[in-house]
Amino acid sequence: MNRIADPMPELRADFSFEPGGFADHATPLVRNCWYVAGLSGEITRALSSRRFLGVDVALYRTQAGEPVAVRNRCPHRSFPLAKGRLDGDELMCGYHGMRFDPSGRCVKMPAMPLVPTNAQVRSFPIVERAPLVWIWMGDPDHADPALIPDTSWLASPAWKSVGGAFHMKADYVSMHENLLDQTHFPFLHPGAIGTPEYARSKLDVRQEGDVVIIDRALKNSPPPDVYGVPTGLTGKPVDRYSEARFASPGLHVAFARIVDNHDAGGAPRTYRFNITHAFTPETNGSIHYWWFNSRDSNLGDPAADAYLHEASSKAYLEDVDALEWILDVVTRDAEPQFDLNFAPDKPGLLMRRALHDMAAREAGLDF
Repeated sequence: MNRIADPMPELRADFSFEPGGFADHATPLVRNCWYVAGLSGEITRALSSRRFLGVDVALYRTQAGEPVAVRNRCPHRSFPLAKGRLDGDELMCGYHGMRFDPSGRCVKMPAMPLVPTNAQVRSFPIVERAPLVWIWMGDPDHADPALIPDTSWLASPAWKSVGGAFHMKADYVSMHENLLDQTHFPFLHPGAIGTPEYARSKLDVRQEGDVVIIDRALKNSPPPDVYGVPTGLTGKPVDRYSEARFASPGLHVAFARIVDNHDAGGAPRTYRFNITHAFTPETNGSIHYWWFNSRDSNLGDPAADAYLHEASSKAYLEDVDALEWILDVVTRDAEPQFDLNFAPDKPGLLMRRALHDMAAREAGLDF
């Protein structure tokens, strides 16, 4: 892997960190983190490109099927390498024919008999954990695959998942805050996702390192349709337990248990749902976003698949719209505003402080 200096130091140069500060849309993006580069099926032998954290990246697979990520910019004249072609495992620039191996090393330069030693393109650590492919945009010395968050249920035969993707014009700080803010569920997503009773239920918040966790319980209350329809429990009082996690700058996960204490079998029955939100900043104001709704019951029910996909897509599109509207107001309104915060906003504030401190540490500060 080629060790090339951070190509975008200007992103951090003029930002002022403050002790006890909170991240917002202008905070430098956290780079030392595993982010999703795409779904396994999106990265193929056909060259493609995406921008991650302000850097254009070319993506492809070797003949052996291994994913590769290199900077989408030839070091000679900045021709986008994704506009070139593959010859075996060599990526050939379409401008002057320079060839790069998967590590980014130039192995042939047609205009010269010897390849200059500085003719190389930055490569990025990339790891496949199907159905996701993860990329590390920061210091490669810190790219430990053990730090990739667990999403094993997405590949487990014990779970059935539906999913989708959006490209959104919003910042990842607000996206995390939105997912930790469960009080908006009944109002932005009425019926399918949230209930007023759930919004009023007691929440417990804790922090483990940089991870922020919410625990919530609501007993003897009908579930929202997103849980009621796939389980057949619509309108029936159940006990509902949930845990939501700001797992990393690139991942939010939620785990729900729906307990039917009056199951027809005579014993309580538990239904589980795992909700996965993976998002990678394209820039400070745009995000690549993948979502999954996974369940451990009625796995062979296509009607449940269809309903979960439709209801989830609708709810997450409502989130996309809301966050795009918010960022538009924040960045275009000439009169500044300090947004008010209330007790239920504590999880989001803890997350914003964690993101602020992670970015500050990358800038060489330690609060």
